[in-house]
Amino acid sequence: MQTVKRFLTLLVCLVIAFRLQAQDGLAGEIKAFKKKDSVQAPPKNPILFVGSSSFRLWPNVQADFPGYTILNRGFGGSTLPDVTKYADDIIFPYNPKQIVIYCGENDIASDATTAQIVFERFEQLFTLIRKKMPKVPVAFVAMKPSPSREKYREKLVQANQLIKDYLAKQSKAAYIDIYPLMMQNGISDESLYGNDRLHMNAKGYAIWQKAIQPYLKK
Repeated sequence: MQTVKRFLTLLVCLVIAFRLQAQDGLAGEIKAFKKKDSVQAPPKNPILFVGSSSFRLWPNVQADFPGYTILNRGFGGSTLPDVTKYADDIIFPYNPKQIVIYCGENDIASDATTAQIVFERFEQLFTLIRKKMPKVPVAFVAMKPSPSREKYREKLVQANQLIKDYLAKQSKAAYIDIYPLMMQNGISDESLYGNDRLHMNAKGYAIWQKAIQPYLKK
């Protein structure tokens, strides 16, 4: 019995340590953004890409959207609450003309998080943006069907649908549905991902570029 208690205590400590380390990492990325902005002023009124690592790891995102001014503030491993938490650092200071969000997939990848919870987290972020920037268009890129997260697929589809239905009722809002474009014969197209089966390769980003561009504001 004592052995089991010690194991559970150790497990809890490890989980807490992992979460603290992850938060330190995110805070470090936010500090890096601020330092970068202090060295070189960010563009005025950009189209702001914000969210998790699928944006952060997008190579040459500005080159993929010629004629648009893109500012990428994706940060790795972030969840919707993280984006909400750091909104005063990575959204509002830039006075964006449009906000494009990709986030929620990391929220989904937890057995304790339901589709409804993910939706409510998105709604909280959207409401915060609307409160401070009521006229700024917001677009949400649907959560992608990553092969490595197959077991969460049903929940992800449900959360995507909840967000899609919600945005359909909002003004100056769009839902960019990349999900079916990344499926093949009813399963996730593995050729669009790297070895980790989570992050996209150039083929995946090419699909996103074509899907997102029609929604961007000149």
